[in-house]
Amino acid sequence: MGIDNVERRVSLVAGAIALVLAAIISPHLFKNTWVTDTAKPSKSGGCPTGYRLVHAVCQHTYLTHPSTWLPQFLEILIVGLAILFFTWRRNRAGIAVASLLLGLALGVVGLTFLLLGGWLIIRALRLQRYGDASFSGSTRRAKEMSREKRAARASSPRAPRRDAKSSAKQPAVVAPSPSKRYTPKQRARRR
Repeated sequence: MGIDNVERRVSLVAGAIALVLAAIISPHLFKNTWVTDTAKPSKSGGCPTGYRLVHAVCQHTYLTHPSTWLPQFLEILIVGLAILFFTWRRNRAGIAVASLLLGLALGVVGLTFLLLGGWLIIRALRLQRYGDASFSGSTRRAKEMSREKRAARASSPRAPRRDAKSSAKQPAVVAPSPSKRYTPKQRARRR
């Protein structure tokens, strides 16, 4: 089964967010840019080597080459286009895998994509198990299945329990005769 309209809209938004993130990174591809990292000052008030104290925060500014941004840009662009492609094809598994990969690659920024992938996987499991992907529908169906199972157990006759006395009355299990095809020939035992 393909994705429903709610999943499709959410996936389209996620694909659009990925393309916006790629567009934000794209200016870094055409020129060298200055990037600033921050760190907390130590308890003594000093900063690590290469950092300087600015307004109670240690900052380090350095120049980056466009080639440092290219892998991340390509990753976001390709996976974002994959999300949009799988959304167009209504392929739930493809969207879930692509969004989980992008979410893991982006870290904190990718939390949105991790949530989307997890949500789609949970909906797929509900759909497979209960026939309805919604929370209320799957809960209702689970309760119905539970009632049916209890009713079937109550109506079926129970097998009698074995007692120590009844197990002694039953004949011993006879071992099957050896197969001519698979059992190797054995020498006769001496007595």
